[in-house]
Amino acid sequence: MTNSTLDVSHAIADGEFCPYFQPLIELRTGKLRGFELLARWRHPQIGWIPPDEFIPTAERDGWIDVLTGALLHQALPVLADLSPTLTLAINISPLQLHNRNLPRQIETVANKAGFSMHRLVIEITESALANDMEQARSIAHELKEMGCGLALDDFGTGYSSLLHLQSLPFDELKVDRSFVSSMTEQRDSRKIVAAVIGLGQSLGMTTVAEGVETEEQAEMLLWLGTELGQGWLYGKPAPAVDLGAIASAPRRTASFHESDKVSRQVSCRSFDNLPAQQLAQLRAVYDSAPVGLTFLDHNMRYMNLNRKLADMNGRPMQEHLGRTVQEMIPALFPQVEPYIKRALNGESIAGVEITKPDSATHMAESILVSYEPARDEDGEVIGVSIAIMDISRQKRMEAAYRESEENFRSMMELSPQIPWVVDPEGRAIDVSSRWLDITGMTGDEWKGMGWLNALHPDDRQPTLDALKRASEEVQPVETEYRVHRPGHGWQWLRSRGAPRLDESGKIISWYGCLDEIEDKT
Repeated sequence: MTNSTLDVSHAIADGEFCPYFQPLIELRTGKLRGFELLARWRHPQIGWIPPDEFIPTAERDGWIDVLTGALLHQALPVLADLSPTLTLAINISPLQLHNRNLPRQIETVANKAGFSMHRLVIEITESALANDMEQARSIAHELKEMGCGLALDDFGTGYSSLLHLQSLPFDELKVDRSFVSSMTEQRDSRKIVAAVIGLGQSLGMTTVAEGVETEEQAEMLLWLGTELGQGWLYGKPAPAVDLGAIASAPRRTASFHESDKVSRQVSCRSFDNLPAQQLAQLRAVYDSAPVGLTFLDHNMRYMNLNRKLADMNGRPMQEHLGRTVQEMIPALFPQVEPYIKRALNGESIAGVEITKPDSATHMAESILVSYEPARDEDGEVIGVSIAIMDISRQKRMEAAYRESEENFRSMMELSPQIPWVVDPEGRAIDVSSRWLDITGMTGDEWKGMGWLNALHPDDRQPTLDALKRASEEVQPVETEYRVHRPGHGWQWLRSRGAPRLDESGKIISWYGCLDEIEDKT
């Protein structure tokens, strides 16, 4: 394509170049965050000319600045009328970073359109930084001072240098579409995407993925921690006339189904491959967990663990790493080895209760252990994740409760009176066996409201009314009623009880006892 075949000066003047806008979406929520500005050329004779044909020509023949200005003059007034939270990303050619007047030219157009410079994001490719870093740094800092955000575009596809990330005040790091398009099928691409995203996060940058076309790609990017995405999945580039409809259209919620394939592909990143910021976050969660956590490799060696587990084993964390379970807990190994082997064969095992001796107290300790096979992206088991909970205190409390119950039952049976326990509404929870002897009830007939069946019909409601009044006043209860003794007629009993309260003063249950009234008929 040459100027002899296409008169670009007339094309710009005649408005043949027009801005198109591609939506920029927040992956987690599906919310519209802004647009990227793209150039389109509709030639009256040739028709639509692809940008990869006319952009190089614009750069070579020196009209790229004029083209950028013309697009901004059309785009900014349109976007200025939409939500003030929406941003606009603009691609800057490498040649334009040699133009000292570029920042002022952009500012002039933005001011005329009433468009805040804080809503602009200037995208710079790495190739633009290769020739004259000092000039690029000067212009980048000037744009930044005006309020513009800066994004490093196409990172990793051209002249890549970590010096660029360190030297220039970038706010965003964009993942190139070439990696995104193949990340669900190619492990290398997935690793590159994860590394770029992790690098951006560790430097405090917003990460943006280009070329998102499938739900699977979006879900994987979300798993990896990408904040923003653009691509045909969210909308093709659209003309200015469609912006209002795009901005007001309901956005679908991000797809995040935690599918087995995606979760395996992402979770196979080991701690060692995580960027520093993610590693620190994950390490904090790992160490603050109230249970012991560890990851074992195929040889049952500790590859990672938290402090809780190290404390459980009574050995420092660093002593565990690289050593086997048999080396670290030889006395317990025969009990846990079968479960580890089953997990290495792909079986998930939850809630295994294991008893171990406590070397300090010489008392038995109880732990609850779960084993989960860890798989790589191809589904192959690469190790075992183990969670261990110390339930010794719970077991001791259960034993003490059982002993307390047994003692209480013995006291009830030995008492010359007839002890009873009912809930706040009067449903029987426990009673001495002497009640069965007196009333002739069998089995569980007395439970709940069944005990009332032994009372004289005239005494049932007054007894319940007395308990209700005592509950309302939170006072002890005393009442008398008749119970039927098989073969002996009716026997008068005196019932006394007191409420048991919780910390808020609410009645939990009633405890009391019965005495026979010998001289009342």
